Amino acid sequence: MGQSIELKAADGQAIPAYVAEPKGQPRGAIVVIQEIFGVNSHIRSVADGYAADGYLAIAPAIFHRVKPGVELGYGEEDMSAGMALKAATEALPAPGVMQDIQAAIGHAAKAGKVGIVGYCYGGLLTWRSACELEGLSAAVPYYGGGVTTPDEIARRPKCPVQAHFGDQDKWISLESVEAFKRAHPDVEVHVYPANHGFNCDQRGSYNAEAAKLARERALAFFRQHVG
Repeated sequence: MGQSIELKAADGQAIPAYVAEPKGQPRGAIVVIQEIFGVNSHIRSVADGYAADGYLAIAPAIFHRVKPGVELGYGEEDMSAGMALKAATEALPAPGVMQDIQAAIGHAAKAGKVGIVGYCYGGLLTWRSACELEGLSAAVPYYGGGVTTPDEIARRPKCPVQAHFGDQDKWISLESVEAFKRAHPDVEVHVYPANHGFNCDQRGSYNAEAAKLARERALAFFRQHVG
């Protein structure tokens, strides 16, 4: 369903992105932000899913600045490689990959209002995008590692946010989720009886029921704020 395109960030860096087009006139656009495993078959399927629901979907290659062509699986070696790539990406001089996400938003805006959704590390970047970037009408971070740390809680979103967490997530404590909720009463927070990565049907932590409910809620949220 999709194709690869090239975005150009504000600093002139070319960034590959996967784009899935809806049939007919798009009702808006969704920027899809990858996990630490790259724009792999799962992330492409997420973008395809949003395109099937009527949105232009675009998934920029967030790791391109530190390593082009990243497409990992979900084994232990993949996890280690992904964590190292995340650390290298976080170490980039500001604004780092935020300008790449801004370029994706700019491209997506041709379809109308723009929402953003992200998973794992992409959830953290989605939260930061909601707080820092321009042109977003809604943001939906899933189990964003680091979102509930004090530094991230201190941020203030510029668009409506709906956040999804799992109560069995060893990376994100329920106590920190509660602190996030207290600090951001306007953010719609949902917690599921599920583990980290519950949305990904290629991971052992996949929870079909939680994934289905979260996606229904995300779609309703995007319908409300994006179109």
